[in-house]
Amino acid sequence: MGFTHRRLTVEAAAAGARLDRWLAGRIPELSRARLQTLIDAGFVRVEGRPRKAAHRLAAGERVEVDMPPPPAEALEPEHIALTVVHEDAQVLVVDKPAGMVVHPGAGHARGTLAAAVLAHAPGTAGVGGPRRPGVVHRLDKGTSGLLVMAKTREAYESLTAQLAARAVTRQYAAVVHGVVKADTGLVDEPIGRHPRDRTRMAVVPRGKGRRAVTRYRVAERFPRFTRLEVTLETGRTHQIRVHMAAIGHPVAGDDVYGGRTPRALPVPLDGYALHACRLAFLHPATQARQEFVARLPARMERLLSHLRDTG
Repeated sequence: MGFTHRRLTVEAAAAGARLDRWLAGRIPELSRARLQTLIDAGFVRVEGRPRKAAHRLAAGERVEVDMPPPPAEALEPEHIALTVVHEDAQVLVVDKPAGMVVHPGAGHARGTLAAAVLAHAPGTAGVGGPRRPGVVHRLDKGTSGLLVMAKTREAYESLTAQLAARAVTRQYAAVVHGVVKADTGLVDEPIGRHPRDRTRMAVVPRGKGRRAVTRYRVAERFPRFTRLEVTLETGRTHQIRVHMAAIGHPVAGDDVYGGRTPRALPVPLDGYALHACRLAFLHPATQARQEFVARLPARMERLLSHLRDTG
């Protein structure tokens, strides 16, 4: 399916109207946000020239709109190398690298883990959502580590039920800023959308968000950093990053939740110093407990080696 072209003429009564608002009233099948995206990308022209969304129209002006086809509902498989930790007829356990997005979203249409898994195991098509086949849980783009993908609908239903019942063990290795004083700790604070920045999450007043529980244990201390073992009891978006920042110890490499001024790192860190190192669940077919461990990635080993050498 190719582009759809619309040609419109500004009526006298609409003189002075903003381009995006005027178009929203003439092309109701497109949201205003979608129209603004098309305008920004140069797919809307006024008298043959691209204009900004706030452009004020004049009577008689000719407006042309090129509408690209909507993205395909089904995900296209992509042959991307995967680090497979375990695979059988029901589940696939992979070690995701930092920098890879789990499934398509805003600004991330290609190169996703879901597309790679679909190429590796085509039977995952139809398991879960069409744009996230096989995806049971997620890791942030900058976080690496273990993920289990469902290869059948039965496995998907079993694993999602286990997650809801908090029967899946997810442990992370993290390096955070500052020296964590207590040997162990628990953060039990609700998480919801940030009140001013909807792309971020935040600790919010009780009753405003969803309960989020994070446990941690100090594994190693350095003069300005601490290595933690972190266990999730719930699985909220950005949970560890939000909770660690809330107690004054943001994850190293996390500029989103690390404060207004980026915190210095002793070595470059491509991604967050956060790695899903241990994953355990009941196998959907046998109900036997399965446990998997992933070694630390090179980026975190380099950071820890430097901290140990200089600490």
